[in-house]
Amino acid sequence: MGTNERELDDMVAKLELGQCVRLVSGAGFWATADEASIGLRPIVFSDGPAGVRGTTWDERDSSLSLPCGSALGATWAPDLAYLYGAELAAEARRKNVDVVLGPVVNLQRSPLGGRSFEAFSEDPLLTGTLASAYVRGLQDSGVGACPKHYVANDFETERFTASVEVGERALRELYLAPFEQVVREARPWAVMAAYNAVRGVTMTENALLVSPLREEWGFDGVVVSDWFALRSARAAGYTDLAMPGPETAFAASLARAVSDGAVSENALREMVRRILRLAGRVGAILPTATEQRAAGGPSSPRPEGVRLARTVAARSMVLLRNVGGLLPLREPRSLAVVGQPAISPRTQGGGSATVFADQVISPLEALRAAYPGAEVTYSLGAVIESAPEPIPLEVLTNPVTGEAGARASFFSSDGSLLLSEDRRAASFVWLASAPADASSLVIEAEFVPAETGAVELGVSRSERSTLSVNGRLVVDYPKSSPARAGAELATLVEAGSDLFNPRVECAKLNVEAGARYRLLARFELAPSQWRGLVAAALVWRPERPSAAELIEQAASAAAKAEVAIVFVGTGDKVESEGFDRATLALPGAQDALVEAVAAANPRTVVVVNSGAPVLTPWRELVAAVLVSWFGGQAMAHALADVLAGSAEPAGRLPMSWPAEDAPVAAVTPQGGLLRYDEGIFVGYRARQQDGKKPAWPFGYGLGYTSWEYTALSATFDDAGALVVAVEVRNVGARAGREVVQVYLSKPSSELARPLRWLAGFASTQLAPGESGTVQVTVPPRAFQHWDEAAANWACEAGEFVLSAGRDVEDLRLSSRVCLPAGIVGAS
Repeated sequence: MGTNERELDDMVAKLELGQCVRLVSGAGFWATADEASIGLRPIVFSDGPAGVRGTTWDERDSSLSLPCGSALGATWAPDLAYLYGAELAAEARRKNVDVVLGPVVNLQRSPLGGRSFEAFSEDPLLTGTLASAYVRGLQDSGVGACPKHYVANDFETERFTASVEVGERALRELYLAPFEQVVREARPWAVMAAYNAVRGVTMTENALLVSPLREEWGFDGVVVSDWFALRSARAAGYTDLAMPGPETAFAASLARAVSDGAVSENALREMVRRILRLAGRVGAILPTATEQRAAGGPSSPRPEGVRLARTVAARSMVLLRNVGGLLPLREPRSLAVVGQPAISPRTQGGGSATVFADQVISPLEALRAAYPGAEVTYSLGAVIESAPEPIPLEVLTNPVTGEAGARASFFSSDGSLLLSEDRRAASFVWLASAPADASSLVIEAEFVPAETGAVELGVSRSERSTLSVNGRLVVDYPKSSPARAGAELATLVEAGSDLFNPRVECAKLNVEAGARYRLLARFELAPSQWRGLVAAALVWRPERPSAAELIEQAASAAAKAEVAIVFVGTGDKVESEGFDRATLALPGAQDALVEAVAAANPRTVVVVNSGAPVLTPWRELVAAVLVSWFGGQAMAHALADVLAGSAEPAGRLPMSWPAEDAPVAAVTPQGGLLRYDEGIFVGYRARQQDGKKPAWPFGYGLGYTSWEYTALSATFDDAGALVVAVEVRNVGARAGREVVQVYLSKPSSELARPLRWLAGFASTQLAPGESGTVQVTVPPRAFQHWDEAAANWACEAGEFVLSAGRDVEDLRLSSRVCLPAGIVGAS
């Protein structure tokens, strides 16, 4: 696959300076420039990492929605991660996408990070192993992977401008380590440079893109900027491709920088060479390009993809508590289902990872299908977020077509219609697909309430917005747009705010059931080079009973049922790209709801629908706790499989689950700086150091059977890897999957070290009473530390303790290991 190096030399030599600058500048929001003289078509990128959206953010163009990154992390299954990547490749080909922007290789440094759900784990080895398999799955199928966000982009607050101050040892052992593993093992074709700075230098211009990425690890692919991250022509030689184009800093000043000698022409041509190498790998150079684009693809995701989504979702679910073996539920006579996520679950996190799936049902529907003989009742119980949400399609009609949805129209400053779309939605995003010269957006719909009473109706948008109901102005939100000339970064920050955390303005109205209310929303579009990037929504907040009344209704229903299943979770104002979390507590009155239901029914199961840890002050009061994560479009089916017992909740926690607070709480920059003062002590490593016991430790998960660890042996192979054999036996009553985790520790170390750290893992599937040997390979790097004085990897002499078990605290077997002389001090 790809174009040979001599052919690349010939193509680069044919290009003039202006052509080179054009190729490194991007040509649109998602595509690079073409170049007919060398047979190059555009290379198309698309947001991932848990689906392939394509080049539009549009409910009319559905995508396969897979479980989020933390859910995949909870599988501890590289084989599934490979299949996950391969299915994303099938989606990419279906949508004519060449490179998927994923996986996220950043660590879950803190569960307060707003985007933790996109990351695999708080541990670099688990992250790197799964990410490597994901990348291989994509690229073995001919689609490029773009691991992101290199590096230390583990927070959202001030992410465009903040600088991370981090010690060299922590940088190497934690934050660079999973990127290194991915580059060395999976050879990704691209890597994304992050928004943030490290040690005062923005990442698109940071020397870390040269060493260690290229010079030490041998990366030969394209470094692409995160969207809008590239600030100046100084990035040339560090970052190869500025996105989105065409109005980038490269386009504006790179030719002049080459002419002035600030950037060498050879450096520019090397950037072009790497882009052409990527083009060859993805088939963007003729004649392959013509053949690939002519093939096309089906209009919907493959059935195999939907089945994989269900498999991964079930395998990711982590059973944290199961008193008396309440789960699985065989044939309950009655179920009281409680909680907002039971009818409107979060299947994915907020932000650029969002895709539109066309096959999603609620957990309530799935449970009724799984238990047809049971009486299943539903109670709301608690409202997750008090903020207004997009108006549901059941009460919204397009006044032109008469179908569910709305009509969206763009107008020029003289009132001319530029674009009109009939949309099956109330919330919209145009990623540079809105008319560039539009000055206003008008959304029209009819609101037909199902109930009589008070309701709040409004708009979501950061620019000036108005809403009229039946011709009467009810919302008039003025906002003077800041002067943007010469303030490109401020423009970008505001555009990001529009997308992920827009302003909402509402008015309270009294409405009658079945009556028709004509809604007309008008949004002014401020002049900007990025005004093709537009987000807007029609929102509502229906009147509901008080929190106390909702809880009382739920508790009453629970008391009458054989089993109560309470769904709790986070909302899109809690876990999303664009902002960090202020607290790990569940929003709203959900904690009080769980306590009330548990008091009414001791057989209470809590399903946690979140992408990262939440506090669980009620955990000792309930019979069972199951984490479903943001489980993708098949989450409800997978959950029913797990609760009914046709699938095992075989997941293990990829992060510590705090009891009271986050192990690392600093995610807000101070004075433009975010200091990683905790060094190497994040996640479970931090809990070992501070002595605070988590609610559930890293690696924890019960499953539906029990395990016995019977023997441990280990030998070094010729490459210096430690090959560990762990004998385990399924001593439970049903078949199950066990993840054997191997940890290292170094007693009497002269270094500041974690009490223990993950060194390897592998899984096995065994029948009841069956024994098996699980082989875990521990790489030489697991024994090494970064020696800051020598600027190299080193290994401390003496014995290490090797332990195997079910999680970082439940270690069943151990042995002392002396390293062969050949790997002590190895680099």
